[in-house]
Amino acid sequence: MTTGIRRRQRWTDWLFTALMLLLAGACLFLGQWQMDRLAEKEALIAAVDARLFAEPIPAPPAADWPDLDMQTWNFQPVTLTGRFLYTQTLTVFTSLSDARGRFSGPGYWVVTPFALTGGGTIFVNRGFVPDHYQEAAILGELDSAETGPVSIEGLLRPGELAGFMVPEPNMSSRIEWVRDPQRMAAMIDPALAPVAPFYVDLPAGPDGDLPQGGETMISFSNNHLGYALTWYGFAIVAILMLGFWLWRQSRAAPSTE
Repeated sequence: MTTGIRRRQRWTDWLFTALMLLLAGACLFLGQWQMDRLAEKEALIAAVDARLFAEPIPAPPAADWPDLDMQTWNFQPVTLTGRFLYTQTLTVFTSLSDARGRFSGPGYWVVTPFALTGGGTIFVNRGFVPDHYQEAAILGELDSAETGPVSIEGLLRPGELAGFMVPEPNMSSRIEWVRDPQRMAAMIDPALAPVAPFYVDLPAGPDGDLPQGGETMISFSNNHLGYALTWYGFAIVAILMLGFWLWRQSRAAPSTE
């Protein structure tokens, strides 16, 4: 005669069970966190889409720059009144793909400080030029003949942050590597301070004109749903593995004759 004797649970069994439940809980938490980020990203995209087609409004004055909410102003059409300081133009290296105009590939953004009538300076990205036009851009060969006060429209963009791998600017050739207003300010007359913590992208001009405006990249990485499903999948796998292990443990109970 055989009598089944249930195996006593060891402390390691309880520890393994607790760890698997904690793992499943953590995966569920991360999945929900990604879903929250998804909702935020979709709200941001909807807000930007609405903002892009809104009527331009005056750019924030210099007094508001220290406390400016860049998220609220990003991609906002704005108007500026002042004058371009063409003699202090600089260039920012880029490689333009999916161009809206006829020029693309390695080249430069042509960035010119714009002195506001009310005080302060905003960098204006006038557009893209192929790499062999870089010298022409800083020598003024692509500048407008208009040097007096003008009113312009463009899209307000937050300044780009320079990572630790970004080289120092080439001061002699007036080449920068990121559109960071703080770094670019080192290339212009200090008397132009304060300098805005954002820049403005100009719209497209006539086809074939240089600099080639209207090349603002409007895209958002939105992989949150995929990440959320991945974390939820990990949680399901953890629960299934625990269930299978508990089933095997019950089947492995010792017996005596």
